[in-house]
Amino acid sequence: MRKPSVRTAGIAVLGAVALVAGACGGGDEGTVTTTLSDFEIVLAPSSVASGEVTFDITNNGPSTHEFVVFDTGLAEDQLPTDENGDVDEEGSPDITVVDEVEDIGSGADATLTVTLDAGTYVIVCNLPGHYAAGMHTTITVA
Repeated sequence: MRKPSVRTAGIAVLGAVALVAGACGGGDEGTVTTTLSDFEIVLAPSSVASGEVTFDITNNGPSTHEFVVFDTGLAEDQLPTDENGDVDEEGSPDITVVDEVEDIGSGADATLTVTLDAGTYVIVCNLPGHYAAGMHTTITVA
């Protein structure tokens, strides 16, 4: 029996890596699996290439949430807030709403597709009290 060459073994390894990457969603470039819960937003992956980005959103929490994408140079926990501690979406020149999905009920799914340039974007749930409870994160776009 002949031993496989280094080249053959290398091709086999590359094929296995490609197969695993495809099974893990590696083939869905530009798609971000998004999980909402009380009070957290989890993105996978947390960085994507610029262009069209689709957020596949699932609300695993017991309460309704929303999903708001902001273009801002501010840190995720430093967005301007109103007197109730919620993000002031329209009262500050420091943030711009890119797009949003409102009223995602418990157990519901939603999809949001946006075109994003390179930069860092802040994502929040801006229902009363949710931002203050820590329901915010960032996504890096390269």
